[in-house]
Amino acid sequence: MVGFEELRRPGGRVVQLLAVAACYYAAARLGLLRQLTVEGAVVTPIWPPTGVALAALLILGLGCWPGITLGAFFAVLSLSTPGPDVLGILFGNTAAPLCAALLLRRAGFRTDLSRLRDGLALVFLGALGAMLVSASVGVGVLALTGSVPPHSFWPVWLAWWVGDAMGVLLVTPLLLLLHGVRRPLPLRRWKEATALAVVACALVPLAVHSSLSLLFLVYPLIIWAALRFQLVGGVLCALLTSVVATVAATDGVGAFAGMSRIEVMVKLQAFNGAMALTALLLSAVIIEQRNTRSSVEKACQELVEVLEHLTAGEAPPPRPQTGADDIDDRPWPTGTP
Repeated sequence: MVGFEELRRPGGRVVQLLAVAACYYAAARLGLLRQLTVEGAVVTPIWPPTGVALAALLILGLGCWPGITLGAFFAVLSLSTPGPDVLGILFGNTAAPLCAALLLRRAGFRTDLSRLRDGLALVFLGALGAMLVSASVGVGVLALTGSVPPHSFWPVWLAWWVGDAMGVLLVTPLLLLLHGVRRPLPLRRWKEATALAVVACALVPLAVHSSLSLLFLVYPLIIWAALRFQLVGGVLCALLTSVVATVAATDGVGAFAGMSRIEVMVKLQAFNGAMALTALLLSAVIIEQRNTRSSVEKACQELVEVLEHLTAGEAPPPRPQTGADDIDDRPWPTGTP
């Protein structure tokens, strides 16, 4: 996106930052639709703005961070009157995705998630690692100002950290995929995609709302989606299941009936985390294997062409100078004019 000339101009830059802020705020409003109370503090099981922020930094460059801060400010403003703790919360909500983007950049992360190492980096560096910053800063500031009592620090910290991490695991891959889409599915694949969507819409509510705790039934669905549609299928199924499970958990029905708030949070976040990890890592493995097979087939084809030329007594055709090193050295967007 930063390659377009209009976005390199000051006016286009302002529009870009406002768009990031608007997307962050809209994602925050969606996340606040479902809440859990942990030790007297209201938390969200999934915090989508964190995933939006990291995707914006990966796609547009690190220079879009003011839009994240602006969106976070309006999100806090919509909840209550800003107090002395607002600066600390804004710092944590901005610093965490920035740290995630820098760590991923250091690890050679590719936004197409075409390798297993990309999936592992997003999970352990972008989600589980970097989100420690927002949770520690945010809850630490609330504890210093007296909004969170000392005995509630760790439960609230855990809920904050997991909510931010789930936002990265579920939202960031989806936005990166949407940004990288170049062509639609062929017609024959749409039939299977429709069948998968129908089965998901029927199976997921049944598994989540059943009092028999049938949450394990969603895993074959995730595997089907990942095998046939790779990352886009796995992430969409995981996102749908997480939303349905979050609604059931906040209502205290189905597999989450009769539990305390702490038990609901632990069960919901363990389920969401395991499902997101399964979808992301399995899809990354399948994509990597398919890319490896394509590379082997291409190398075999080139070898056949060389042998044909040698058999005919001709010089083999020159090979194009492209390789994995050239791909890994692709420049990152900076987001600066």
